Amino acid sequence: MQATGRRDTAAELAVRRALFRRGLRYRVDVSPLPGSQRRADIVFPRSRLAVYVDGCFWHGCPTHRTRSKSNPAFWEDKIATNQRRDADTMLELQRAGWTGLRVWEHEDPEKVADQVARLLRKD
Repeated sequence: MQATGRRDTAAELAVRRALFRRGLRYRVDVSPLPGSQRRADIVFPRSRLAVYVDGCFWHGCPTHRTRSKSNPAFWEDKIATNQRRDADTMLELQRAGWTGLRVWEHEDPEKVADQVARLLRKD
């Protein structure tokens, strides 16, 4: 678990490459909200769009999530806490006039990039 990086995961890099190929430029691993320590994986400050590429284990993907056999109560609580924080972050973004997009690590990076591009064109 310690080997899992906080940023630059394979899924994040794949999404970022797909966005870059579309000519989209972004900031990486920054907090979209002043004073908040919660950081987004990909941020488009002008368009006020924050993208989170969530890991299936850490955020409790309903499709690919696995149950830990060692210390299961700890991990269930940890993942539930992550999910509550994720929901709270999305609410904070909305209140501040931002759009938040959460995608799973297993989603097709090209489709995610298309979705981001559509959201950016709404401006």
